[in-house]
Amino acid sequence: WTVQQAAELSVPAPTIESSLDARFLSGLKDERVQAAKVFKAGGFGDVLTDQTVDKKQLIDDVRKALYASKICSYAQGMNLIRAKSMEKGWGLKLGELARIWKGGCIIRAIFLDRIKQAYDRNADLANLLVDPEFAKEIIERQSAWRRVVCLAINSGISTPGMSASLAYFDSYRRERLPANLVQAQR
Repeated sequence: WTVQQAAELSVPAPTIESSLDARFLSGLKDERVQAAKVFKAGGFGDVLTDQTVDKKQLIDDVRKALYASKICSYAQGMNLIRAKSMEKGWGLKLGELARIWKGGCIIRAIFLDRIKQAYDRNADLANLLVDPEFAKEIIERQSAWRRVVCLAINSGISTPGMSASLAYFDSYRRERLPANLVQAQR
């Protein structure tokens, strides 16, 4: 229902959408086994690059990339809640919502304290990405994030959530988007 609500409210939620798609693809085990055979027979293996990797650096980069992706995922979720609250006139206070979740039984992440602080600084925050503290953290991690996504793509390893989060970040931070390219693809 989350993806459906995002579409109905015109709220971008690509990280959430990609996780749903990943679940659907996971369920296609028999088809994926057959596809793997077809592509292996054609000389297309599991690993597509012979790029050498500094494993210690990669581990650090993956941690940074996951954290940046998490910020985007929470930003999308909070924006969806904000949009629904505005549509229904609920007047939800997102910082208070984060505080309540922290004390709950499902989402008890310490990260919610940081979200509450962001909304305490600015109750009308348009997106967690533009909160000064979260923006600083994204900026500090974006190079590692890009390295991980590029390595995954070059290696033929699917990272849908991380890739979708990076695309969301890159789209959100741009004043102008390459809309002409999208139009040309239609």
